[in-house]
Amino acid sequence: MTKIAISAAETSGDLIGSALVQALKAQDPSLKIEGLCGVKMQSQGCEQRWDMSLVNVMGFSEVLKKLPSLLKLRKTIVEYFSTNKPDVFIGVDAPDFNFVIEKKLKDQGIKTVHFISPSVWAWRQSRVKKIKHASDLILCLFPFEVDFYKQHNQRAVFVGHPLAEKLTPRKNHQVGKSILLMPGSRSGEVKRLLPEMLVAVKAMSQQESALTFHLALANDELLEWAQDLIADQDISLSVNESHQRMQSSDLVLVASGTAALELSLIGVPMVVIYKLSALSYFIASRLVKSEFISLPNVIANQPLVPELIQTEANGDNIAKHAMQILTSDQSRLIEEFGKIHKRLRLNASEESAKLILDFIHE
Repeated sequence: MTKIAISAAETSGDLIGSALVQALKAQDPSLKIEGLCGVKMQSQGCEQRWDMSLVNVMGFSEVLKKLPSLLKLRKTIVEYFSTNKPDVFIGVDAPDFNFVIEKKLKDQGIKTVHFISPSVWAWRQSRVKKIKHASDLILCLFPFEVDFYKQHNQRAVFVGHPLAEKLTPRKNHQVGKSILLMPGSRSGEVKRLLPEMLVAVKAMSQQESALTFHLALANDELLEWAQDLIADQDISLSVNESHQRMQSSDLVLVASGTAALELSLIGVPMVVIYKLSALSYFIASRLVKSEFISLPNVIANQPLVPELIQTEANGDNIAKHAMQILTSDQSRLIEEFGKIHKRLRLNASEESAKLILDFIHE
């Protein structure tokens, strides 16, 4: 029996990893797939050895707080797969967590694949040396990533983006006044962004009383805190329904990350918000090499959507940009989003599964 070890340490990794697990099982139902994952990967047949929620943190200072438990978990994973050797180890995203595991297993002769290239083209480009020591094969979601790796003689393949298979541009959307708040999946991120979003909600409501607002939480970790925070505002709330809510929204206030790409693939206008702790931002701002932070803008290489970063990510500024979008024609933006979808749709999960199974038998 072919054994595949896998590690997905974030909500977005669980979503993308679930499509990969599904595709692997479709090509070979006898595969044993186990590792660090969330409920979505579990539902497709991945055996959960460790729960993804143990690792889901954001930013340098947040990682520092959880560092002892993160290091212990990583050591446990390495020890388990050193004893129960898989035919291949797949690290899904979460590069700072997964590359150490990949290197230690690769040093033992275990084949390693990294699914979803880290943004080395954007910041900390020196990481490519570490990547070469850790990963035999990088599966890239964006075409420009392969060009970067070629310059450094790292084996890499553009497979397209699995979200472009799962999500399709919506048709015949009747424009209304429905605003969705998506403050992210990590608790630190939600605590920084949601209060600013709520200031924006008040400002927008004063300008246009017909607007309706919905808060979509990625999980129930901060449910009670969020309920208390919105108690004096007319905002409905749901947990783990983000994808359904995106489809019917006219505008989304969204934390920078995979969700922004999902919105562009569906064709929903957005304001992207990015706010780290002061320490994390101080460090990150000195390492970033990319002109843009949100994936729609990076892929299009132009400012399609507003990016409000750190001090600019305040309630009044969010409201200003949101109202500009709501009161202007967005047909060109939707057209550009359609181009992004076409570029990324290559049956990524099936292609990746095939490459991984072929790689095992090389």
